[in-house]
Amino acid sequence: MKTHVKALVVGGGAVGTSIAYHLARAGWDDVMLLERDELTSGSTWHAAGLLPYFNMSYATTHIHDYSIKFYKTLEEETGLNAGFSVVGNLRMAQSQARMDEYMLYATTAETCDVPYEWLSPAQIKERYPLVRTEDLVGAIYHPTDGYINPADVTMAMAKGARQRGVVIERKWQVDSYHWTGDHWDVTVTKMVEKGGNLVPSDEQTVIHAQHVVTATGNHAQRTAQLLGIKIPAIPVEHQYIVTEPDPALVEWRKAGNPEHPVLRDADAKWYVREERGGWILGPYERNAPARFEYGVPDSFRADLFPLDLERIEEEYMSMIHRIPTSETVGLKDDFNGPICYTPDGNPLLGPAPGLQNMWLAEGFSFGITAAGGTGYYLAQLMVNGEAEIDMASLDPKRYGSWMTTEYAARKNEEAYEHVYILHHPDEERPACRPLRTAPAYDRQKALGAQFGCVNGWERPNYYGPLEVGETFDHDARSFRRGGWWQYAVKEAKAIREGVGLIDATAFAKHRISGPGATAFLDWFTTNKLPKVGRINLTYALTSHGTTRTEYTIVRVAEDDYYLVSAGGWHAYDEDFLYKAIMEKEAEFGRINEEDVTTKWGVFAIAGPKSRDVLNELVKDADPSTVLGNKRFPWLSMREIELGMCPVRAIRVAYTGELGWELHHPIEMQNYLWDQLMAAGAKHGMKLVGARAQNWLRQEKSYRAFGTELGRDATPLEADLPRFVDLSKDFYGKAALEKTGVRVKCCTLLIDGPDDADPWGREALYDGEVRVGRLTSGGYSVAFGKSIGIGYVTPDLAVPGTKLKVKMFDQLWDAEVVEDSPYDPKNERIRIDG
Repeated sequence: MKTHVKALVVGGGAVGTSIAYHLARAGWDDVMLLERDELTSGSTWHAAGLLPYFNMSYATTHIHDYSIKFYKTLEEETGLNAGFSVVGNLRMAQSQARMDEYMLYATTAETCDVPYEWLSPAQIKERYPLVRTEDLVGAIYHPTDGYINPADVTMAMAKGARQRGVVIERKWQVDSYHWTGDHWDVTVTKMVEKGGNLVPSDEQTVIHAQHVVTATGNHAQRTAQLLGIKIPAIPVEHQYIVTEPDPALVEWRKAGNPEHPVLRDADAKWYVREERGGWILGPYERNAPARFEYGVPDSFRADLFPLDLERIEEEYMSMIHRIPTSETVGLKDDFNGPICYTPDGNPLLGPAPGLQNMWLAEGFSFGITAAGGTGYYLAQLMVNGEAEIDMASLDPKRYGSWMTTEYAARKNEEAYEHVYILHHPDEERPACRPLRTAPAYDRQKALGAQFGCVNGWERPNYYGPLEVGETFDHDARSFRRGGWWQYAVKEAKAIREGVGLIDATAFAKHRISGPGATAFLDWFTTNKLPKVGRINLTYALTSHGTTRTEYTIVRVAEDDYYLVSAGGWHAYDEDFLYKAIMEKEAEFGRINEEDVTTKWGVFAIAGPKSRDVLNELVKDADPSTVLGNKRFPWLSMREIELGMCPVRAIRVAYTGELGWELHHPIEMQNYLWDQLMAAGAKHGMKLVGARAQNWLRQEKSYRAFGTELGRDATPLEADLPRFVDLSKDFYGKAALEKTGVRVKCCTLLIDGPDDADPWGREALYDGEVRVGRLTSGGYSVAFGKSIGIGYVTPDLAVPGTKLKVKMFDQLWDAEVVEDSPYDPKNERIRIDG
């Protein structure tokens, strides 16, 4: 066995073999793959092999698209048939809401060049007469995918990897990882057969690897324990059954008719495909349990669990309803095996938190579909430093250290159950909530707050009705304007016309201090550092010059900085800061990094009357001047007192109105809340949630990280040159300048349907030609129409350009407007007292 390699891939399923193959194809000529048992012996062997395109994630859609195209090339390269049956995929809908979901997905697919067709019930019946259609509304059809043999495609990728020089070793188990400061020492043990079990032998060796990738599937919890990190990838039982031949289907095929596409009745929560004259039924039922929360037993190899037919009875009966000829056929075989899930159903793909050169590829609930693209894009990350698409939404660090095994298990069960639940953009899944709550949570809930979940934190999305006799179903979701829309409109208007209060406690907050802090942050970020008492918006870049993170930097003292970033990206930002400091501390001097997220609560107060509210509470020798422009100008910070609460007040407002962020000791939050509520009552202050705030920031063209800002575009392409100081040197600068401006971000006002607004994933057209996509969308109370932010080619990002937005399978008029169409001169933000 080789003991020195550039990259060691741990795990010999479809995902691991794809990663090894693509690393070799990308030019790494010293790659080894280890498998503790036999290739495909994990979840790969019992997977049904389906290749569904359908996914609301832009990054995941690209991954699935690559896989489907790549698998079709393997036989020519390796001589092995991967068993790909390109029969298509027919996803049926029993309701208009389901068709709305498909139309929202379709515009995402369109931006990724994924082909699809629409079929009416009559067209479905004409093509596939065995399918009952009278209760269907329609279907979306993907003609280019189908299903594949999981073992065959894995073996084909393994052969392709070997042809490119990859060494594959079976029956070796990893028992420890140790980072030497230069490489990983990986202790491995030879596994042997004993009484039908696989047990460790006395043979051990150490492999020295510059990089390690874990693709350990059901064994992810053991991997997490060995690495000393948390990986919320835990298997859930997935069962499917295979029927005896259906005589009607056998006759259909004998008559020369084509194989049915993979059939999906999402409202009935199952997929069905042909299998040797019979049918395979795969349900996604309620109450499927998580398994192996603390590790896979040594005795469990290529094993299965007992079938629980009672649990899937409803889905089985609905298959008989949809395919009536299946009622009389018997069961031929059954499978109930572990399939790994994550709390949001998407894989954990990218650098491991806190570790150098350690990469995770865990939690693949659709591992066969994702394997090819995972290898391709992860290899780009490892070899080139970045992938051609933004992979942040799949980053393992989207779950922080607060995550526990119990949380992961329960959320993974929920994710399994939600595979076919309507994926509303405004959905809020209930499992494991509330968990992380700011002190004012109960007060907000009593006042009608309806919460969303951001990185585990409960954050008000909007405030519902409290008036006597007024009722509203807060669980009613929609792909159009949900019932909550009317309340968000009132909240947005309150900030534009009066004053509103927003809870922003979920912001990520870090303190950077010490003798090396200034030099480090000057190198780490693109903008000039602020003077003491001032703030700046700035960006940290990737090695390719694209946007890695957005920070608001507050300079508290000469070498003491307070960094605020997006709450949903807390662990992601912290890990980036930590690793950058470790790299540069020897050069710049001591740098202290402290995560102060849970020490500080944040309220944002905004609107033309916000100063009036705060003046009620300011304690100062001359309270009337404390918040005026002379003593407290825009983009500055002051330590003030509001009643008995010391507050780090920052004069900035994400809504584009006069306003302040009030950063306060978390233990004093309820006191400050009560003071603000009492003072605000005199001025008609309204409580405001995140949805209204999101609309308001779009009226100001404020870009958001994770939508407009990400690792596939530079700050210059986001049209933010004012936050990039090209006169200084900073990380990623050369790549930024070399990249230039390939696309450009712009704001659009949209004449859309009367009952809907864009969600921020819609395709943009110039006439009949697709020219870009939206990244954010919503409603503008200032202009009385839909609004969106997106990317197009630079020649089209010019105010006055007429474009079209694809919504609900129709093109709607849109016009590019000037940056910050609401108050473009920022006069309202700077208004004096």
